[in-house]
Amino acid sequence: MDKFPIGIIILAAGGSIRLGQPKQLLTYRGKTLLENAIDAGKQSKAMETVVVLGGNEAVIRRHVNFGQTLVISNPDWEKGMSVSLRLGLNFLISRRPLEGILLMLVDQPFVDAALLDKMMDNWVKNRKGIVACAYQNTLGVPTIFGKEYFPELLALSATEGAKKVIYSHPLDTLTVDFPLGSVDVDTQQDYENLLGSQ
Repeated sequence: MDKFPIGIIILAAGGSIRLGQPKQLLTYRGKTLLENAIDAGKQSKAMETVVVLGGNEAVIRRHVNFGQTLVISNPDWEKGMSVSLRLGLNFLISRRPLEGILLMLVDQPFVDAALLDKMMDNWVKNRKGIVACAYQNTLGVPTIFGKEYFPELLALSATEGAKKVIYSHPLDTLTVDFPLGSVDVDTQQDYENLLGSQ
């Protein structure tokens, strides 16, 4: 299988404050949410995947099978998601030249390799710098950013998210419809709703 020159960053450093337990370890379809995200990355045509951990890191490392997936730590995870993004991006581009990165969260259970490959196919064919998922009247992750946007991503302040970069470049953004992208797990009710939908 030919690989795309894209690295995946799975942002999994949050402390799951609203949930009251590490969302990374919630089980869905026989695996943890984090393992499902890792599987999507590994089974896709991306060149490499890195997981960024932070909150609850020790317990997550004990309970998750990372396989050969790269894992890095964000000691400043409480400062915001863009800190993890920056760490992951700097880590990937220090290892090899990449044409783009694909950002993923750990709490979107319906993201799979087929979606990621579809996004990468569209990124190559349409020559847009950004490929973002469209759901619930917004654009968001998973999102691909071409290397021309690496400086902007690295310059985000701690409280800013990658969405700022997406909305700053509407003419260079291709959207992929992903209605199930609106399903994420932030609260116990979200998780119960997810389990009830199986």
